[in-house]
Amino acid sequence: MSQVPVSRLARGIVVVVLAGFTGVYLLAGSLLAIVAFGLQLVYVFRSLRRFRRPWLLAVQAAVGYTATLGFGDSVGLLGFLGGSLLLTPAWPLAPLVAISAAVIGPADPAISMVLIALLIYGLTRLTERVEEVHAARLALAMVAADEERLRIAAELSDGIGRGLAAIVGGVRLVLERPERTAEVLGEVVGTARRSLADTRNAAAGYRATSLAPEVTTARAMLAAAGITAEVRVGHSEPLGPAGALLAAVLREAVTEVLRQNTARTCVIETTAADGTVRLRVTHDGARTAQDESLADLVRQAGQAGGGISTSLSAEGRLTVEAVLPGTHGPVEAVEDPGAYRLSLALLAAVLAGFSVKALLLVPGSLAVPAAVCLAVIVVMQIRSITGRHPRALVLMALLTYLPIPVFGKAWLGIAGFLAGPVLLALPWAVAWPLVGCVMASVAVSAVLLGLPFPLTVNFTASTLVTGLVVYGLVRLAQLVKELQQARQALARSAVVEERLRAARDLHDLLGHSLAAILLKCELARRLDPGRARAELEDVLAMAEKAETDLRVVSGERQAMSLAVEAESARSVLVAAGIEVELVLAHEAHEAHEGHEGLPAEVENALGTVLREAVTNVLRHSAARHCAITTVAEEGVVSLRVRNDGVGPAGGRPGSAGIGNLTTRLAALDGRLGTAREDGWFELTAQAPVARRPSPLPTG
Repeated sequence: MSQVPVSRLARGIVVVVLAGFTGVYLLAGSLLAIVAFGLQLVYVFRSLRRFRRPWLLAVQAAVGYTATLGFGDSVGLLGFLGGSLLLTPAWPLAPLVAISAAVIGPADPAISMVLIALLIYGLTRLTERVEEVHAARLALAMVAADEERLRIAAELSDGIGRGLAAIVGGVRLVLERPERTAEVLGEVVGTARRSLADTRNAAAGYRATSLAPEVTTARAMLAAAGITAEVRVGHSEPLGPAGALLAAVLREAVTEVLRQNTARTCVIETTAADGTVRLRVTHDGARTAQDESLADLVRQAGQAGGGISTSLSAEGRLTVEAVLPGTHGPVEAVEDPGAYRLSLALLAAVLAGFSVKALLLVPGSLAVPAAVCLAVIVVMQIRSITGRHPRALVLMALLTYLPIPVFGKAWLGIAGFLAGPVLLALPWAVAWPLVGCVMASVAVSAVLLGLPFPLTVNFTASTLVTGLVVYGLVRLAQLVKELQQARQALARSAVVEERLRAARDLHDLLGHSLAAILLKCELARRLDPGRARAELEDVLAMAEKAETDLRVVSGERQAMSLAVEAESARSVLVAAGIEVELVLAHEAHEAHEGHEGLPAEVENALGTVLREAVTNVLRHSAARHCAITTVAEEGVVSLRVRNDGVGPAGGRPGSAGIGNLTTRLAALDGRLGTAREDGWFELTAQAPVARRPSPLPTG
């Protein structure tokens, strides 16, 4: 789409077309055409809307009839008045103006008057439609996001919400009736396990609609390894089922790049065409095209109707390419045929009017062949509204020039129908010189036909005006269509963002809570009744907190406390038999600086990082010691989580959790880092602490 704001572009098109009409009448000697043009601008610009009053129509009528009756100007000028009437509640008067034009002047200018009136009405309405669609794009995106949030809330409440309610009810029953501990606690453990699996599956499903999280993770991990990463995104989202498989391919390809540790550059590229989505990962660190890590994904891609291939260039660059059927949803394009139909109807009316004007000048014996040629031109012009047809331009040029020796001056006006498609089909740097050539050819033809100078000028100027009319009608209809497509893309993007938010919150918030609940329940089953009761009281508190987390995932914003999360993390780790060192030095620093605490967004981000770090300690390591520390220095607060359970293969560079945390911190201009040394794994999160200026003391 043009870099010029669409509303300004649309109004500019209308102004240029109206100026073209005005220029034709100025060349014919009608000075009042400038006044008519100026008055018409009131209906084009919203800023002049306050002047759209009945008295304005009276002034336009006085100008139009003074020019035609007083100075003998062409009745075509009354088209400005007719178009203005069509735009107001006084539209029934427009046919009376057309009848008066037919009575005052010859048929040719009377037809022009009707065409100008229709064009003014149509171009103005199309411009208004462009502005309406442009203004509504954000509202549609917000509605789409709200609808998706409600849909997600309903899905989670129906499944995971019921599971949490069952856990809370079961734990309370055990606390009230200890004799049923073994029976009920087994059911609670099963429910917690199923709810945790449902949470992870739901997070994976929401995340699968977009490659953005995996691309973010890949870029971060490549940069951390000193590899220059370039990302070129050429697909639209949501992706649907293809997203999960493409994300897996990207994850494995990038993991292999990191494992080999020989690449200097890596390019990640996506494209979409012909109903497929294509992912390419190219790097310069491979010695062979074989990649055994993709074997299972190749099978899955084949089952999905796509394929995965690898190739090694002569320069030693390995390319992993995955092609899968692309799907979109759930935002469907809403067709709005109104603008298209209006443009089509107006173009047909203009073509019919000019055809009638041409036929009026053709001798009766040539009327039939002229009508056949005009019918072909009409069909070709209407086809031009749907796209560019280069071959049609060649045929149009032939139909423009070859009949001139046969039909004479009657055919000179047809050149405008060549100028319009040229402006639509070619870049302006090429189109405008060609339009100039078309105008020059009309002038030369008129001279060769022996036409008087005023008529030669009229035909030449009319060629440009007709071309602008065709361009304006078709381009405004295209603008409406482009805006509708952009609006749908924005709505799809909002839906994707909402799903990714839900996936992050499911993974980072609810996943942690359910994993902790499951761990505590399993521990309670192995303890004596007295100690088990203490663990179950913790489970009850965690389950109630998980219900709050579920509301967060469903879109309800809740504040998170880093200190509370740290105490919760200590409790869970200790229950798992891990020795914990907890030092929150940032609290003393904040108090010393006179602040009540960290900004809410920083608390939320770091609290989420801590949850994910603790979950990974429990799931992916054999840790015996874990240190959780915070420091605040020079406007930056840092959280470090260290454990001694790192495996020989290290972490998982493509994990969803790392991608989620990287995205969250990047939104705050923060960063996430990992390090491994001497059997210890360290995760570090840093976020700047932005402060509002303190209020001035009073009194």
